Parts: sequence; C-alpha cells; structure tokens
Amino acid sequence: MSISIMGITIRMLGELAVYRDGVPISLPPSKRTRALLAFLVLAARPHRRDRLCEIFWELPDDPRASLRWSLSKIRPIVNDSCGERLIADRERVRLEGEDVHIDIKSIALKLGDPDLSVEELLSIDTALKEPFLDGIDLPDQELFQQWLLAEREEIGRLRGKVLSRLSSHPDASLPDQLKWVRSWEALEPYNTRAAAQLLVKLEALGFTKEVANVRPKFLERFRKAGIAWSPQVLSLGEAKDTNIDNQYLERKLLTQQKVGFCSASDGVRIAYAAVGDGSPIVKAANWLSHLEYDWDSPIWSPLFRELSSDHQFIRYDERGNGLSDWDVNNISFESFVTDLETVVDACGVDKFTLLGISQGAAVSIEYAVRHPERVKSLILFGGYAAGWRTGATDAVIKEREAIITLTETGWGQDNPAYRQIFSSTFMPSANASELAWFNEFQRLTTSPENAARFLSVFGDIDVRNQLKKVSVPTLVIHSIGDQRIPVKVGFDIASSIPNCRFIGLDSDGHLLLGREPASKIFVEEVRKFIGNSY
Repeated sequence: MSISIMGITIRMLGELAVYRDGVPISLPPSKRTRALLAFLVLAARPHRRDRLCEIFWELPDDPRASLRWSLSKIRPIVNDSCGERLIADRERVRLEGEDVHIDIKSIALKLGDPDLSVEELLSIDTALKEPFLDGIDLPDQELFQQWLLAEREEIGRLRGKVLSRLSSHPDASLPDQLKWVRSWEALEPYNTRAAAQLLVKLEALGFTKEVANVRPKFLERFRKAGIAWSPQVLSLGEAKDTNIDNQYLERKLLTQQKVGFCSASDGVRIAYAAVGDGSPIVKAANWLSHLEYDWDSPIWSPLFRELSSDHQFIRYDERGNGLSDWDVNNISFESFVTDLETVVDACGVDKFTLLGISQGAAVSIEYAVRHPERVKSLILFGGYAAGWRTGATDAVIKEREAIITLTETGWGQDNPAYRQIFSSTFMPSANASELAWFNEFQRLTTSPENAARFLSVFGDIDVRNQLKKVSVPTLVIHSIGDQRIPVKVGFDIASSIPNCRFIGLDSDGHLLLGREPASKIFVEEVRKFIGNSY
C-alpha cells in the first residue's frame, strides 16, 4: 500500500523502508540496527537499555556499546527539524512516533471504518500479503524472533478480518464471497466463524457434495484441537471466535496506552500509563509490575482489559521497579505514598476510584486519608495494614530475613528456584507455564538488590491507626484461601474502616489468575461498586 505523506513515513510491509517527505532515506547496512529501529517504532513505549541488549545482542563483548552504536545510526533517520523523536536516557530508550506515519498502523486505523468498499478492502488485503519486515529475521536472537513472530501473526489476524468482511460484503457477488471465505478459512483453519461461513456459502451455491465432504473434516479438526463447534448452529452465523476478538481487543488497548514520566520530589523518575476512556481508576503501584510486560500477564491483563474498556485506567511502576528508575536511594513507605501523589498530579485527575493491591492497599489507605476530597471510592484487594515485622515472633523474623538473603543471592540467576519461593505462595494453583511466566517476570521487573529492599520495607508498613480515618466508600476483597496474606487480615481491615463492605473470593491466590472464576467475580464486584459510587 503506497502512502504519500509529508514528514517521516515508515514501510514495514515488505522490506523496511523510511521516507522523509516522500524521499527514501538510506538505512544502515546492519540488519540488527534496522531490526532495532523497527522494534522501537512499532513498540512505541520506553524500554530499559538492559532489556534491549538482551533482545538484540546475545552475549557480545560489550552489548551496551553495541546498543549505543546502533542508536547513533538511528538518530539521524528519525530526528529532524520537526523534533527529536529518539529519546534515550541512562536507563531507558523510546521512540516518540505519534507524528510518524507507519503503513501497518495506517491500515489498522483504516479498518476501523465499517463502510469500506470492496475495492478498498482488496487494496488492504494486497498490502497485507507483503511479508512483514522481509529480511529482518535474526535467527540467533530468540527474544527478537518471538516478537517478530507475534507481529507477523497479528498481520495474519488483520488480514483475516479483511477477508471476513469481504466474504459477507453486500456489494460482492456470492461467487466472490465464496472465493474470499476460502482464503479466510485457509489463513485461519481454527477460526470457527471462517469454517461456518464457508459452509454457508457452499450451501447457498448448491455445492452439496463439497459440503458433505468438508463438514466432517472440520468437525474432526476442531475436535482434535479441543474447540467446541457445531456446524448446525454455526452455519447460521451465530457464533463468534471470542479468542481472536479478545486478542484483537487486548492488542488495540496496548497500542492506545500512553506512557509518560514524572519526577518525584527527590528526582526519581516514575513511569505511568493511561489507557481507555470514562470515569478514572488509579491503581496504586504494587510489587511487582511493569507497564509493558503486564499486558502479557496471565494475572493482570484480563483485569486491565476489562477495566480499560469503559474507564480511564491509570497505573504506574513503583520506584526501583519496571520502567521507573531502578537506581534510587530511597525506597520507603513514605516514598510509595508521595510517588502516588506525584502520578495523580501529573495525570490531572481530580476525582477517581483508587485501587490498591497487596502492599498497594496500605499506600491507598494512607492516600485516601490524606486526600479524601480526591478519592471517590477505595477498593482494596489482598491488602494488609501492618507488615510482617509487626508482632512477629523471633522465628518468623529469622525466616523472613533468611528469605531476603536468598533473594539477594538468587534473584537474578537463570535457575528460578529462589523466585519460586514467592511464585508458589502468590499463586498456589498456577500451572507450570503460569509459574514459569511469573518467575521470568520477576527477573525483568527489578534487580536482586531492590527485591530485597522491597521485602524489608514491606515488613515495616503500619497504617492500622489510619483505618478508622478513612471516610470514602470502601470495598475490601480478599481470597479466602490466600496463603501469603491470610483472609483474616483483610477482614480486620474491613471491620476497622467505617461503612466498609467485605467480599471473600473462592480462591487460594494472593494474585488472581485471569482464567479462574474468582477473577470474573472480582471484576463484576468492582464494576458494581464503582457504578454505585458515581
């Protein structure tokens, strides 16, 4: 698809190409540098330098020097008299691409028009047939290849949506619709809607022999894949491929997320993000978080997707964690509270729902007491008012301090045995793949030194005297079988806050897995509570 626009235009379908005012710009011969450019442009959010080194340079002598060299080649490509788009500081790199025209993003935006003609859809289909970032593969870089494969799969899903619209376009003839639905079914063989539509078109054109041949093949294919499918129902077009729709929605929300930075009073830079529209919800930071990787989480992503669908959802990474500064002098409860104050001020929200999870609940309680005029309602999940040192026996203190020592020595190792200590108590019912994800997530979100500092600070939290001062509507939710913070702790918080409501969830997770029924109940209760508060 040809795009003629003044300014910078980037073509990713086919070979990577960059144009300034329609004139092609010479790109560096280094394939790795071109791959980095494409990654920064499309994943338009901040990235930690050490993570970029891990993605693009597999144990070179000096990966940070290699990164600096590649960035020096990218700067003159994307920066011009209109502004500096490549922003790099000591810890992070990002490419501001709001005024950069990217072919694949332009196509995705155009597909939002429900009234596209057959000719316009065919033009888009032709463009999407071009190989995405042709020739940019880095076979020796597993993390980059995983990202590239995911992006190519997303292109396939976009093309599937185009073929779906062509196969039922009112201005297309039935034979043409059949041709396009065949292409759709071949592209997405496990899409139940494509299979159903193919049967519909075949039946409408009287191809009864092919219907009799294809139907049992579809049944066997979906049965082996564990996908429920009934051709008698689906041939009426009554079913939806919810898996693909959810993937598309999650992807769309991620691209809409805006990441910004604000500076706390001690100069520490805090990364925050906002996505969605509607009454605002601010989520207080809790350990562990990462504004980018949270979206792949089996824990957080379903909750984020649901709350972002009809609210402005604001969250941030704690200092020492995620995309916020890691090299910080002060990690303390007071800094957690003032960082929340800083983020709220930076976002410019006046009245909002405040969501606190785990130790973020204590931070939220303190904020609500200090700023009752700004908090419309307060939601606390898996929280505690006093840390592990409060009233603890010598044996408990020794055990916790031993875990802190283990954390300092084992957190960054490839063997996740140390991090498993936390994973198994956060999510006792998680399966092997979910635990593996969480173990790796911990390594990506903070350093061993900071992890130990966090654990120590959590032991000194104490907002018990503040509970009776909370004056905003409050909902406390706690997993009945929580093995990290017993449910009695949550119940004690609820009984100490005036006019507070308590809900116990049938789960053993300190963090809820998106697939478990308790997660759906959590979202329903949050929606209901917020609805009654506004």
